[in-house]
Amino acid sequence: MLASSSIDGRARSHLAIISDEKVPLWRRWLTVRPEQVALLSSNTSYTWSQVAECVSGVAQSLESEGVTQNTCVTLIGKNSVDSVMLYLACQELGAVCAFVMPAPLSVIEAKLDTLYGDQLTRFVYLAEPSGLKGSDLTHTNTQIIRPVVSSPSSEVSTYSCPNTSVSKQLASIIFTSGSTGIPKAVAHTARQHQASAQGLLKELRYQSPDCWLLSLPIYHVSGLAIVHRWLEAGAVLKVGVGNLIADLDGVTHASLVPTQLKRLLDSQSVLSLTHVLLGGSQIPTQLAQQAKEQGIETWLGYGMTEAASTVTAKLVNGLEGCGNVLENRQIKIANQRIFISGETLAQGYYHQGICTPIVDSEGWFDSKDLGCWHDGQLVVIGRVDNQFISGGENIHCEEIERVLNQYPDFAQSIVIAVENEEFGHRPVAVIETKSEVKTLPSKQDIESFLVGKLEKFKWPVRYELMPDESRQGGIKVSRQFLSDYLNRER
Repeated sequence: MLASSSIDGRARSHLAIISDEKVPLWRRWLTVRPEQVALLSSNTSYTWSQVAECVSGVAQSLESEGVTQNTCVTLIGKNSVDSVMLYLACQELGAVCAFVMPAPLSVIEAKLDTLYGDQLTRFVYLAEPSGLKGSDLTHTNTQIIRPVVSSPSSEVSTYSCPNTSVSKQLASIIFTSGSTGIPKAVAHTARQHQASAQGLLKELRYQSPDCWLLSLPIYHVSGLAIVHRWLEAGAVLKVGVGNLIADLDGVTHASLVPTQLKRLLDSQSVLSLTHVLLGGSQIPTQLAQQAKEQGIETWLGYGMTEAASTVTAKLVNGLEGCGNVLENRQIKIANQRIFISGETLAQGYYHQGICTPIVDSEGWFDSKDLGCWHDGQLVVIGRVDNQFISGGENIHCEEIERVLNQYPDFAQSIVIAVENEEFGHRPVAVIETKSEVKTLPSKQDIESFLVGKLEKFKWPVRYELMPDESRQGGIKVSRQFLSDYLNRER
């Protein structure tokens, strides 16, 4: 009886810590499973105890450099263990971490101007590789911070984070892709990220000792969401080096695009993967079947930065739609327009320390996506911005893209409306091919493929190869860039 009572007491203690919103998630797992491996890189592993110790060391270093509660720290660079540690350390201090992708200096400075007023200290951390030197940032209030991430040790830090509700503090700022305009700085609390992770993990199994590869950039919400799923599950996170096959060694979960998965399966590599979350709304059934034969579940979803990543998700089954609404979210459709509500929505758009709410008076966010319900599943038709009128007919760019993406040698297509004197606008398709030789099929061959799949007035009037610079340093193709590019080519 005494032994049983003692175990129950420890269990109650663990439950109390896990439910305490003032305790960051990594410290909760420190209490429950301190010696379990939590974080992997190409040459190092950290237990939950070591993660907590390293994060505390970075937090103390940041504090000594002047970072305090509600301070904004900008992290410029790509995925690394140091970047993950810095993000968690900011949460310990109650600071907010703004993620900025490597980009030309003018783009970086524009984003810093969004984050900081003239009187605010610009705390900037240059992760490797950022493509910048500290001397490149010339604003008088810029302070380049250099916190040291220690190697794993057996010590457990006694550092105590500020007496604040960690989950309710602003945790992250992610800039939208800006595919059709100026990027916005979207601010989330840790609790909003946690609500997003909880909803997805209720459907897609990920738990200790599963390992999820941080395969997407942490400066995009789809990458940062992986970090929060890891924290919620208390499982393992692996930070790769960019060699996908090598990075996947020992990994059970990954977020990939269909082309990556196809190449992996075709390579006949021995994979430990059990679950893949795929980007894109059209996943070939044959690809899902090929993955299933190797014991891999393939999932797809619909989401956005403002909703902390995934809003709907489902196993790929060849049927139309991008899944059911996940827990902690709600969706309504009015006049084909998709509105989102729930616990995952951002605190607001951040500008120089102030958050402007993104929801209306009833708590709904206008996604600017068009959609409908089909057998209980959300079907996304396209963006409001990507609808145009041609000869009096409404045309959705994404509808044409979905058909073109089925062409055997097309990896991706983006359709842009180009001005036309007779029809107002006509569609032009920009194509990324699967083959290494960058040549397009003849227009006649493509149009033969379109017969019976797309009304003729929706056929593109011409086809162009995707320019190398179309992603503008990100993971999404910039429609605005392509629009400007095509108009220059006219």
